[in-house]
Amino acid sequence: MFTPVARRRNSPRSPVRRDSLVRCEHRWRRFAIACLGAMLGLGCWPEASRGLAQQTSPASGIRPADIAALRWCAHPTSSPDGKRVAFTVYVPRNPFEQEDGPARSHLFVLDPSGNARPWITGTDSVSHVAWSPDGRAIYYLAKRTGDAHTAMYRIPTSGGESQRVAALEEASISGFSIHPDGKRVALLAAEPRGAADKKLRDQGFNQEIYEEDWRYTRVYLADLLPPPELGSIPLDASTAGRSTGASPDSFLPLDGSVSFVQWNHAGDRLLAVVAPTPSVDDSYMAKQVVVVDPETGDTLARVEHRGKLGAVAWGPDDRWIAMIAGRDIHDPADGRLMIVAAEGGTPRELMPDYAAHVESLDWIDAQTIAWTAAEGTLSRVGTVTLDGRRRTILAPDAAVGIAHDIDVAADGSRAALLINTRTFPDEVFRLDLTSGALERATRVNPWLEDRRFARQETIRWIAQDGLELEGILLYPLDYAADRRYPMIMLVHGGPESHESDGWLTSYSRPGQIAAARGFFVFYPNYRGSTGRGVEFSMLGQADAAGKEFSDLIDGIDHLIEQGLVDRDRVGITGGSYGGYASAWGATYYSDRFAASVMFVGISDNISKVGTTDIPEEMFLVHHRKRLWEDWEYFLRTSPIRYVERNRTPTLILHGKQDPRVHPSQSLELHRHLKTLGQAPVRLVLYEGEGHGNRKAAARLDYNLRMLRWMEHFLQEQAGQAPPYPIDYQAELGLNSQPTDGGDAGNPAPEAVVE
Repeated sequence: MFTPVARRRNSPRSPVRRDSLVRCEHRWRRFAIACLGAMLGLGCWPEASRGLAQQTSPASGIRPADIAALRWCAHPTSSPDGKRVAFTVYVPRNPFEQEDGPARSHLFVLDPSGNARPWITGTDSVSHVAWSPDGRAIYYLAKRTGDAHTAMYRIPTSGGESQRVAALEEASISGFSIHPDGKRVALLAAEPRGAADKKLRDQGFNQEIYEEDWRYTRVYLADLLPPPELGSIPLDASTAGRSTGASPDSFLPLDGSVSFVQWNHAGDRLLAVVAPTPSVDDSYMAKQVVVVDPETGDTLARVEHRGKLGAVAWGPDDRWIAMIAGRDIHDPADGRLMIVAAEGGTPRELMPDYAAHVESLDWIDAQTIAWTAAEGTLSRVGTVTLDGRRRTILAPDAAVGIAHDIDVAADGSRAALLINTRTFPDEVFRLDLTSGALERATRVNPWLEDRRFARQETIRWIAQDGLELEGILLYPLDYAADRRYPMIMLVHGGPESHESDGWLTSYSRPGQIAAARGFFVFYPNYRGSTGRGVEFSMLGQADAAGKEFSDLIDGIDHLIEQGLVDRDRVGITGGSYGGYASAWGATYYSDRFAASVMFVGISDNISKVGTTDIPEEMFLVHHRKRLWEDWEYFLRTSPIRYVERNRTPTLILHGKQDPRVHPSQSLELHRHLKTLGQAPVRLVLYEGEGHGNRKAAARLDYNLRMLRWMEHFLQEQAGQAPPYPIDYQAELGLNSQPTDGGDAGNPAPEAVVE
């Protein structure tokens, strides 16, 4: 149930607010130097900036402080001549030194000599990076000093400062596409409110008419100034400057809310992705691809497809449109590679027999498409011709890592893409599409080379009904074959997602941190996961918590039979659907788990379908039935139905603003388990967080609480819950901090309910 991101190059991202440094005592600065100091070079860091990395032996494993500091690359975009690559680097904040918030996104450019240069760093965050058609500038979205909303900026490749080129008075720009002549731009932004509506809101009439008073995202057309005349280009009459001929209400009259727009190569057509409303549910299940006349807004062609939709892109000759989509309305994921004529009609699959999950695409030439796909726990990079007859696999060696987000240079000779491995998160690589030669271009976490990594491998087991399943197992860092170990099982969300045998450690995924502390860590791809074709991903439909969760127990039993795992010291955790599994493990399967950590999970399917923002997705690709059609099904698949079985210490964590799985799901389970009083239970609510934590303090807090709960009950085998205060400094191996609130700025959740 986590929103999939397809074709990140063109995916609009939410603006990230700027922060300012706050005054803190000197003892906090050591953390800043260690974790989040400002590093401008990607190839190496100054020794003085390694901080915390120098405080322990180079032979140490991964620690929470490492994950708090971890950077990762995103959105590689090739220049028109293919010689340079623009990309972003996400840099986490230090909540002890800086205003709390999500990681910042900085702009870097890989030059022809292979050096990655910082272009925009500091407190600004950039998104939606794109080259100008002539390669003389890079465009991006950001909310900078003085901006009321996210605006469009341009920075010359020859050097100089960024300058704003488009902004709206009442809304943020959420996406754009530059005309091939470089003189015009199609912008995406919410439609403006009327003057009367604004006046009423100023008077306090700001009520929300739920799922009715939408603000639709529209397509605005505007002129761009040529590079010699870079300057602010306002789209509203209240801002002084050169007029563009556009106004806030000059959007194209498309029927619906637009999430993607792209000019064709001739510059006389727009490709748009439109949903009936701006609702998340419609964005999941009801998006449509249309071709639009940019002069009139008339729809010239429509793609006849029902189901989930990912990336879409014009072909080089404007005759074809490539897309990643679900096979039909019940396919739980957009993972099939398709093409359709520019005149519209029904799309055709290019690799219908491929039992995998296509994740990104780009055109090499008018007859060939490059793609990346998840294939089991591995990944593939390949090409396919438009007739589907010629398919080539590039860089097939599993040791390469997990590849995604491919972006092909205009001449089709090479591509940029992201790859992560067992020992580093996403980095930019360059791929020669002729020879298949692959070259790593960035090293944003060079200190990882000083860390020890636990053994990691793909394993397979047989379910009770004979189905072969697979997952990934991390061994304890100092594993010895003559003993059994405690194990943490991490269950992925979705269930339409999967685990790949690459980088598996984050704030909510214990991975190498837990392995360094003496745990096995198991990532199962149960039936219903993606990566093995449409049929496999549909096996769990209309059978929530059935065979899909029996698969988890079968995997655990396999590891116990192998003599690896201590049956009495197994914990379960996961977020979203993985949180559902964790609640199921704490109730229905309580005799199998000694600890459970449930994150933004489901406890009551009856109330879940009535409070989620994706009810149609739940119906079409999960339950396949309505609540009133089978009340007993929704009850018997709810963890609260089995709370009397609970003997498992359960830690429940949830964002208070979660629209996907309402926090009442956690409140319900906590209340019942606490009233029964048969095992320790704790509920942690995060203010300002939704379906997963975005801000640095909440991520760090979650990571430390999850690890402590597992250590407390699986390694120490304690009877009572650990104290709820956390000494963050001590946990990170730094100086101790006061726990009484004091002046240390202790970042704690809004509410901790025992």
